[in-house]
Amino acid sequence: MPTVNDLKQSRFLTKGDVARPLLLTIAGYHEENVALSGEPPEKKWCLDFHEISKPLVLNSTKGQIIEQICGSDDFDNWIGRKIVVEVDPNISMRGKVVGGLSVRAPRNKPAPAPAPRPASPKPPGPARPASVVEPAEVDDPPEGDDVPF
Repeated sequence: MPTVNDLKQSRFLTKGDVARPLLLTIAGYHEENVALSGEPPEKKWCLDFHEISKPLVLNSTKGQIIEQICGSDDFDNWIGRKIVVEVDPNISMRGKVVGGLSVRAPRNKPAPAPAPRPASPKPPGPARPASVVEPAEVDDPPEGDDVPF
């Protein structure tokens, strides 16, 4: 069934293109005019991905988050790295909350916990004779006492 998002044709990735979070691999980047038809040119950096054909337009916030994810502010070091693109309903534009796309680091799936091992019965340790006294319990002989041997 068509939706209003189907009426909007955009050459860039939009929230209407992202039904669920997308795990994407950065393939490259380029600078492109993102201005609407008839508007003065507005150049922005865009990321290209292996998994989808539409680029993601970067803003300062997205760039800073990807810098943290990749550990570098150099776009060349982002190539081959994975990010998650998802819809964030709290993004605002021109003072209005309109929702939009956000980026985050992929969540590492925790390794499955190892299966519990069946308890193996421990063999009893060697028995201690009852007459053994631990060194902490031995009193030092009084000074000056002769101990015959």
